[in-house]
Amino acid sequence: MQRITITPSQIHANYIAIEPAQYHYLTRVIRLQTGAQFQAIDGTGTLYLCALTAHGSTYAAEIIQTISPTGAAEQPDLDRQTITLICALPKGNNFDDIVRACTELGVTTIIPAQSDRTLLNPSPQKLQRWRKIAQEAAEQSERLTIPTIAEPQPLPTIFSQLPIESSKYLCEARGEYPHLLSCLQSNTPIPTQIILAIGPEGGWTDAEIDLAIEYNFQLVSLGRHILRTITAPIVALSIVTATRYTVDS
Repeated sequence: MQRITITPSQIHANYIAIEPAQYHYLTRVIRLQTGAQFQAIDGTGTLYLCALTAHGSTYAAEIIQTISPTGAAEQPDLDRQTITLICALPKGNNFDDIVRACTELGVTTIIPAQSDRTLLNPSPQKLQRWRKIAQEAAEQSERLTIPTIAEPQPLPTIFSQLPIESSKYLCEARGEYPHLLSCLQSNTPIPTQIILAIGPEGGWTDAEIDLAIEYNFQLVSLGRHILRTITAPIVALSIVTATRYTVDS
């Protein structure tokens, strides 16, 4: 069933006020007729089963059923764990793909990091684009929540704001470090707050590694091969997701 994202302000009693762009998408792009059902998420974990209708002179959808996260047993549950990804900004538009893929894999928060080797200085328009990509990826992957995409910040600022009780892993390509998989498997039960840090092209500097250690990051490996910045976060998120489901099953 088709899914769109709404804001809480669009909800009025038993109907949802549909914006013109959303109405165009529902009726012109996917060609829903009046009375046809679709799903809406508010980005905070609630799912609405709706029927396209009219409410006075505005476009609207009647709310047929409201499904809370605990009641959505049939929905894929990717949001039981808080997963924060700190990712150094790569060149070009590669961060678009990182946001899209990691949203599908269940990331909760993505923090673009300005590291010592970061070359990209994104504009506010870039941030809005990333948030739009996260919204679309959440809809496509049938998530109930939309990841938070934070504003780009320097690495020391990011580290200083992290919760103390979280399990923090800094992925480093060179050096003899334990694999992320073995670290997660040995840490049972799997922590509810996981923070992953992925470096830029060229890797972390020695000063950044020392800083991470000061903030209680555990240095881990993602395998023998050197991964691109666009590949490493996908691998790391896949390992976290696979480990979680393995333990749950």
